[in-house]
Amino acid sequence: MNTKLLITVKTYPTLTTNYEESVCTAGITEEGTWIRINPIQFRKLEYSNRYKKYDWIEIDIIKNKTDFRSESYCPISLNTEIKIIGHIDTKNKWEERKKYVLKNLYYDLNALISEAKDKSKLTSLATFKPSKILNFKITEYDNKEWNQDKIKKLQQTKLFENQIEPVRKIPYKFIYEFEDAKGKVSRMMIEDWEIGALYWNSLKRRNGNIELALNDVRNKYYNEFVSKNELYFFLGTTRIHHFKPNPFIIIGLFYPPL
Repeated sequence: MNTKLLITVKTYPTLTTNYEESVCTAGITEEGTWIRINPIQFRKLEYSNRYKKYDWIEIDIIKNKTDFRSESYCPISLNTEIKIIGHIDTKNKWEERKKYVLKNLYYDLNALISEAKDKSKLTSLATFKPSKILNFKITEYDNKEWNQDKIKKLQQTKLFENQIEPVRKIPYKFIYEFEDAKGKVSRMMIEDWEIGALYWNSLKRRNGNIELALNDVRNKYYNEFVSKNELYFFLGTTRIHHFKPNPFIIIGLFYPPL
């Protein structure tokens, strides 16, 4: 089906068990329905088709039969055309974006998790409003680089046509600790493309000083977003962990100014 979608989520690229690079793309229809599109080999798209957040796109998609989650779709083929047909800017404190992003809003995390486990719903994408941000934590991964066996396998696939190199792995986990409307305290990792790009750009700007680069990330995501913005989370599950006690991670942020 031909679908018009407002892009709200692009996660940081990862290497999958199929030895391919994966970017989770998700967005919201004009009616406020969430849709996940996978796979999309974003870095192999023509530059004119490399959509940004809050672009309106048109794409032909079908239900992903290998993914039970209700919002999961896939392009008709890897060569399916993606048409960028518009963009919503940040005027009037993101007023136009809010019309779509905040149509269906969750405040109670347990209620959302119950919907994820309900086989009549299998909800796996949502906009969520934390009642209070308690902390922003940064921890190191045990393995700061991609598995080299995966890299070797990846180099044998079509992904490496046109000499595309694998994206660098972010060596740190960025985690929000927060309360929901009923006082439930949770910790969730952020897997948004923006936070990865911020770290690498800061590291370059800081001449390789990791401590200063991490401070830049903390200042943006904790000091600035919490004090100067109205902060919402875009939450999503992974297929493999969908039925875990809390299957959600933060796959994007929505942060209109106060």
